[in-house]
Amino acid sequence: MFKKILIANRGEIALRVARTAHKMGIQTVAVYSDADMGAPHVLACDEAVHIGGAAAAESYLIADRIIEAAQRTGAQAIHPGYGFLSENAAFADALHAAGIVFIGPDAKTIRAMGSKSAAKDLMAAAGVPVTPGYQGEDQSLSVFTAEAEAIGYPVLLKAVAGGGGKGMRRVDRAEDLADALQSAAREGASSFGNAQILIEKYIETARHVEVQIFGDGRGNVVHFFERDCSVQRRHQKIIEEAPAPGLPANVREKLLQAGVDAGRAVDYRGAGTVEFLYDGGDEVYFMEMNTRLQVEHPVSEMITGFDLVEWQIRVAAGEPLPASQGDITENGHAFEARLYAENPANDFAPSIGTLSRLDLPAAYARIDSGVTQGQSITPFYDPMIAKIIVHGTDRREALSRLRVALSHTRVAGLETNASFLHMLAAHPAFIEGDVSTRFIDQYNADLFPNRDIDNFAIAAVVCAMESDAIETHADFQDPWTTIKGFRLNDPDQTIRWIEWQGAAALLRIVAHESSTEVTLEPNASAAARRQDTQGGPSTTFSFTHKKVDDLLQ
Repeated sequence: MFKKILIANRGEIALRVARTAHKMGIQTVAVYSDADMGAPHVLACDEAVHIGGAAAAESYLIADRIIEAAQRTGAQAIHPGYGFLSENAAFADALHAAGIVFIGPDAKTIRAMGSKSAAKDLMAAAGVPVTPGYQGEDQSLSVFTAEAEAIGYPVLLKAVAGGGGKGMRRVDRAEDLADALQSAAREGASSFGNAQILIEKYIETARHVEVQIFGDGRGNVVHFFERDCSVQRRHQKIIEEAPAPGLPANVREKLLQAGVDAGRAVDYRGAGTVEFLYDGGDEVYFMEMNTRLQVEHPVSEMITGFDLVEWQIRVAAGEPLPASQGDITENGHAFEARLYAENPANDFAPSIGTLSRLDLPAAYARIDSGVTQGQSITPFYDPMIAKIIVHGTDRREALSRLRVALSHTRVAGLETNASFLHMLAAHPAFIEGDVSTRFIDQYNADLFPNRDIDNFAIAAVVCAMESDAIETHADFQDPWTTIKGFRLNDPDQTIRWIEWQGAAALLRIVAHESSTEVTLEPNASAAARRQDTQGGPSTTFSFTHKKVDDLLQ
């Protein structure tokens, strides 16, 4: 067994790996950029090495610096986490040449699965069902036009080296194909250095289901059942669950067998995920294999009781698989919700800033997070704040626990998707397990409240701020110990100018002893802002302090 490993990553996954390594008695080495000095993952490891500037291209993506850090600290193996260099075959080769163990599959497997076109060919040869389409070398418009006509619209264009939703375009009509092909190729070239595109049938109401597999590199492959990751924004997952709800028994059996067959086809070693589309009937279609630990791996851990990171380390150290397929049993249901610093109302645009408040529901859920209160979310990395993971005896209980956990999540200082996640988890269709990759589009009106509700939320937050200030002082009759805005013989009044999501509003907050009144003027003029005069139409809300607290739950 290794005595020391280096974790070539940051944030929650670096902390996740360090936690298991320490449990196994293994020392850990962190690497960090300028932006991550003093970050939680740095403090959690036994040693830490600075590797460069804030941008990933200046630090976490520079293989030579990471290898040098491992050599300098005497690390015998490197765990890549996910993202960054985790699926970089050249990095795996370089580690092998340096005599350092890569905790993951071999470079040959990474290369084979790194190309969506090559992977589909390999899987088809192994008898794994693949989506109808074309993944050839001829990238001419005439070929793509003919293939699109043959499989029928709508079709999906994908960058063969792509991932994370980049280089993907849905095409519904023949007249849109040329522009979409050029656009996808440009994005593939800029994001992955490869402009090659494949085309496949777009399945309208597909579900994204995937199989967690684990292999020893000698043909032995087991699965940890399946996950459903259908609810996505911009082709990226936000809520995952295990097992997948409502799968017919014959489809589930076919899915799990296809996942194991895919792993055996490449003599897979380590943790991997085989992703499929399910058409809602009897068919599943191979999409791709991710040759690393997935972000959503905790839900598989929760329903089986196994630590997948421990399995990774043991198999990389040369040990056999810790358990046989018969020993891996399914218990209950699990959900994972990804809490992001982003604005769902603005096409999920990332939000940057300081986490002035971060209360995560550790009493109600497993929390995998890489940030703490007072830390900044920067533009350099993925804006995920935490993964909120729950388990229950069945789907209903697990989903109820997820909603409770989300209701006890508090973040201030920047925009997050916390409320959006709660709306998703409370949506009737989601409760019924009626999910697909189009879920957010299908229920857009339910999930994105109108401007009036947004303004209501602003007012509620301001009320809460003022009520907190009021409750700080017990004597409401003493003007010297109450909030600002004291006026002789009148209730206290405070003015707030709010600019939010492109809208502006003037709020007049009148604080009474047990309630707060807010007058909202969404079209207030500049003169109103400067002179505190009436600026236009207004809406007045009156809340008790308890009601405001309830609203913010």
